[in-house]
Amino acid sequence: MADASIKRERPLSPHLGIYRPLINMVMSIVHRITGSALYAGTALLAWWLIAIAQGPKHFALVSAVFSHPLGQLVLFGYTWALIHHMLGGVRHLIWDTGRGFSIGMVNFLSWGSIVLSVVLTVAIWAVGLHMQGAI
Repeated sequence: MADASIKRERPLSPHLGIYRPLINMVMSIVHRITGSALYAGTALLAWWLIAIAQGPKHFALVSAVFSHPLGQLVLFGYTWALIHHMLGGVRHLIWDTGRGFSIGMVNFLSWGSIVLSVVLTVAIWAVGLHMQGAI
């Protein structure tokens, strides 16, 4: 019969202290964070739409909040999160087709989604501010 008092050394599960963070690991975490941030941003979008439906007084309040520099920063972050999450979805769609699994392509897609999300966010805001006459 086996002796239950003998303690066996068990292997440790891998964790962040063992792995060095790779770009695809970071992108997975950021994709989850942006997905969560989109919930809050969508609540702000709903607040804006409800304010429009309620009339000028309510819309003026929401516009004042969104026009404040902190409100602008939140909206800029929401724009980036939306674009970054979308590009992460495109990256996953490519993987769902069975393509892009080589290390070089994984790194290219990961870095590409970071760079493209920043470029597209800045471009959208530049066009929007230009249309308003702010720049």
